[in-house]
Amino acid sequence: MFKFFKNVAREMRKVSWPKGQELTRYTITVLSTVVFVAVFFAIVDLGISEVLELISKE
Repeated sequence: MFKFFKNVAREMRKVSWPKGQELTRYTITVLSTVVFVAVFFAIVDLGISEVLELISKE
């Protein structure tokens, strides 16, 4: 098990970590994508709910 963690530490040193500005840009991209998808599905859900309500009233 000690050998495993030693190998993990060695591999982690090889990782290319993003710089501060790069990390900020990626974070903003991810958050804006999540917000866009959430709003999109909320609108689709609202539309489907309205259509089903109109069908059930008839």
